Amino acid sequence: FTGDIHAIGAANNLLAAMLEAHLLHGNKLGIDPLTITWRRCVDMNDRALRQIVVGLGGRANGYVRETGFDITAASEVMAIVAVARDLFDLRRRLGAITVAYTWDGEPVTAEQLQAAGSMAVLLKDALKPNLVQTLEGQPAFLHCGPFANIAHGNNSLVADLVGLKLGDYVVTESGFGSDMGMEKFLDIVCRIGGLSPSAIVLVTTVRALKHHGDDPDGGVEAVERGGENLKRHLGIVSEFGLKAVVAVNRFPDDPDEEVDAVRNLALEYGAHAAELNEAFERGGEGAAALAEAVVDAADQPASFDYIYPLEAPIDAKIEAVCKRVYGADEVTFLKPAQEKIEQFTANGLDRLPICMAKTHLSLSHDPTLLNAPTGFTVPIRDVRAYTGAGWLVPLLGDMQTMPGLGKTPAAFNVDIDENGRTVGLF
Repeated sequence: FTGDIHAIGAANNLLAAMLEAHLLHGNKLGIDPLTITWRRCVDMNDRALRQIVVGLGGRANGYVRETGFDITAASEVMAIVAVARDLFDLRRRLGAITVAYTWDGEPVTAEQLQAAGSMAVLLKDALKPNLVQTLEGQPAFLHCGPFANIAHGNNSLVADLVGLKLGDYVVTESGFGSDMGMEKFLDIVCRIGGLSPSAIVLVTTVRALKHHGDDPDGGVEAVERGGENLKRHLGIVSEFGLKAVVAVNRFPDDPDEEVDAVRNLALEYGAHAAELNEAFERGGEGAAALAEAVVDAADQPASFDYIYPLEAPIDAKIEAVCKRVYGADEVTFLKPAQEKIEQFTANGLDRLPICMAKTHLSLSHDPTLLNAPTGFTVPIRDVRAYTGAGWLVPLLGDMQTMPGLGKTPAAFNVDIDENGRTVGLF
């Protein structure tokens, strides 16, 4: 909301423009245009931009080739801003971005294109966390926006480190579920930042469990069926050696017996504690019991560990996440993914962590498999190398890094009323 995402998009697309200019003006680095991996980005869901052709209209318009757009949240530049420790680390990571390969198969970086310096200048202010406050005057940082389904799904490392320096307790949000943002925070961000979390807050709702119980309008029975999903998420937290406090976000129309059912299920399935979060209705008082439970959990001994060691082969790290976190039986690697794994291993990238791109609608790769699916096989169709951010991105199933609008997009509801005020945003 301060222009950070515009700066990230501008830096991403500056690199794309400088790459095109290099190809047109002699291609001194010997870049093979068919190996270019760098894509443009825009902060808009637009499926028509997933695959495009650039350079049409004659030589003056550049080299004709296929490419595409990602949504800005999935840009490697977004990832770099979110994990850079300071301005100089940001500059170094930008320079390490791989954009293409030469005719001899050597990687070409943003540094070689002389783009990293100007990109860093565009991002100089965007690197600074945005300090805001709650309605009750509590400080909070809002910084960076990588989606947890197609990126690493966490706010900036700088914000976390500043928070740890200034506060007694820091609560940082990871996107979607324990299989997505949490896993990436623990396996990627904690490694990069040298962080060791004390406890996990696992958020759920009555509505979510009814959804996974395949009966959105059901009662306690639907909640109990959907509780298998909660059980699996608690199991994922346990895989990392951490304690979980379940926060039940209560809606005003949630019946007491259904809320109590969620709390009882959480405790039965091994949660350290389970408390209501009624802060939306009652302010801070409505989350006091939850906060006390989190403090208690954070004060207990923990045995935090990662899901995989960095020295494991690339395919073994991917399999570890699929089996230990998602609950998959098997993992299959399609030919493009196999080729990329071989290439990245030869290039010395096999010690990087893994950042999965998969649907947030299921613990599996298939958005139609609700609750706690078993017996499924995860297909890995491709792998991307984010050498600036410092991780590899396997693409699972049909997951796209450029979303598309649905049949009834939220934009339908946004307008200006008779007084000139914006309506329909929430």
